[in-house]
Amino acid sequence: MLTGDLKDTTTTRDADSKYLADLTATCEQKASDFESRQQLRADEIVAVEKAIEIISSGAVAGSADKHLPGLLQKSSFAQLRADLSTQAQGRVAKYLQSRAKQLNSRVLATLAQHAEDDPFTKVKKMIKDLIVRLMEEANEEAEHKGWCDTELSTNEQTRKEKTEAVETLHAEIDQLEASIAKLTEDISELTKAVAELDAAMAKATKLRQAEKATNTETIADSEAAQTAVAQALTVLKEFYAKAAEATAFVQQKAEPEIFDKAYTGMGGEAGGVVGMLEVIESDFARLEADTKASEASAQKEYDTFMTDSKVDKSAKAADIEHKTAKKQDESQALTVKREDLEGTQKELDAALAYFDKLKPSCVDSGVSYEDRVARRKEEIESLQEALKILNGEDIA
Repeated sequence: MLTGDLKDTTTTRDADSKYLADLTATCEQKASDFESRQQLRADEIVAVEKAIEIISSGAVAGSADKHLPGLLQKSSFAQLRADLSTQAQGRVAKYLQSRAKQLNSRVLATLAQHAEDDPFTKVKKMIKDLIVRLMEEANEEAEHKGWCDTELSTNEQTRKEKTEAVETLHAEIDQLEASIAKLTEDISELTKAVAELDAAMAKATKLRQAEKATNTETIADSEAAQTAVAQALTVLKEFYAKAAEATAFVQQKAEPEIFDKAYTGMGGEAGGVVGMLEVIESDFARLEADTKASEASAQKEYDTFMTDSKVDKSAKAADIEHKTAKKQDESQALTVKREDLEGTQKELDAALAYFDKLKPSCVDSGVSYEDRVARRKEEIESLQEALKILNGEDIA
């Protein structure tokens, strides 16, 4: 799917680049031609106005006003023109030749060539032709203005859309990068926590095993000691029982003078051997009971700790898996967004470059379209008035 999108995008880009190159060349050519025509037209108008001024002077127009009525009764209009002042005709021809050379204008050169032979007819025709040209250029400029408006509007919309898209992609990329960084940090912390749990569980198991071995040994020793003490007590008690019987038999005889009383052994004395053994037996029994209770409590705490740790570890492992999958998805999305941003940025750059190409002929022409239209209208009206001044005829 990505390969297909790339191919479509590449094809579209190549087509847009070719269109942009062709359009740029057209714009530059139109702008150059338009500026040249504008300058040439302005200079030609100045030259024609100067020519009209010369022809309208007393030497030409005055002579026409003075002699034309009588001449009309005697000859044709061509003959009247032949009687105009040779000096005035020379001035017109010289001026037009000079301006034609300066401007490299074939129109003025043609007008200058025929000025001496037939100044009124030729000048009138040239003025009419110039009016036609001005109207044609007005139409051309109107078409160019419409084309510029369309291109500028489309380009503005493209620049706006691509700018918004670039800004959106930048925001989405920043958000994805921040999310990926946070996920990476969370995964690292969770992994560290799982490792710490494993270490704690291993340590607790080791301690529990050592403690259990010690308690088992202690219980076994206590039981063995109690058995041995019980056996010793049995032996001693049997001994002292027999000793008591023997002592009773001896007491039936006369007591020797050397003893105050008969000896019965240490079994009955306070703190005697039997009493001490009974205390020892009791101590071992208590040790056994305490050790068993301690072992049961320690085992319970260990079991609880291990259960809680396993639950915590399982939750953290699941969280790591979820965050890792999410990080992978967002990393792929980030790659796509960066590719989209690169493509969109190129499209925006192309739109901006095209806008710069449109500026010379559509935006930065120096004089607004409205001002050029108004000035051209005044130029045409001035030329039409010039025709009226020359021969009193109206432009159809």
